[in-house]
Amino acid sequence: MIYCVEDDASIREIEIYTLKSCGFEAEGFETGTDFFNVLKKEKPELVILDIMLPDMDGIDLLKQLKKDPSVSDIPIILASAKGSEYDKIQGLDVGADDYLAKPFGMMEMVSRVRAVLRRAGARPQRVIENSEITIDEDKHEVRVYNDQIQLTLKEYELLSMLMRHPGIVFTRDQLLNDIWGSEYDGETRTIDVHIRTLRQKLGDAGRHIDTVRGVGYRYREDV
Repeated sequence: MIYCVEDDASIREIEIYTLKSCGFEAEGFETGTDFFNVLKKEKPELVILDIMLPDMDGIDLLKQLKKDPSVSDIPIILASAKGSEYDKIQGLDVGADDYLAKPFGMMEMVSRVRAVLRRAGARPQRVIENSEITIDEDKHEVRVYNDQIQLTLKEYELLSMLMRHPGIVFTRDQLLNDIWGSEYDGETRTIDVHIRTLRQKLGDAGRHIDTVRGVGYRYREDV
């Protein structure tokens, strides 16, 4: 279980949706008080903690967690629009395991969650298997007809995102934002170039990556 402590409902909901789509259990809390009330009943694997909360400062909340031996070992990723070097250093010095500066892409969040959980010795990642393609997320391997193929990081993240949501159409802007991050100022043509090379590397199985003209791309199993 991953807890998302975030007062902005829209951000909290997309965090939870993305984590669940990637195979995690997730629950959200608007305030530090709500979070602490549930923490007494169930200890999560990891917490994504916003610094700016309506009822308490996230740094103070983090300090309370680290002082309590029963929950001090829970990995914490701080998330905040406060992007100064001081805020980041302060959070890490207090005991945070990682830091996300808003705005951040959802795939960046998931990648950081996985990295922190691996360092903490948490559960291995699941295997995504659709049609002829298999992704072993723990080993970061992609196999087509059981033969391993080599992908760049962005090709891997594109394929992983599409395969997690078969049939769902993603616009080029969505893919850019989630994989390259919202601060990336490149053109959407970047997506087309990566999709083309990804299809080439997948060979015949590349047919499952479907172009939806004027919109974007989706993963289809029924082709």
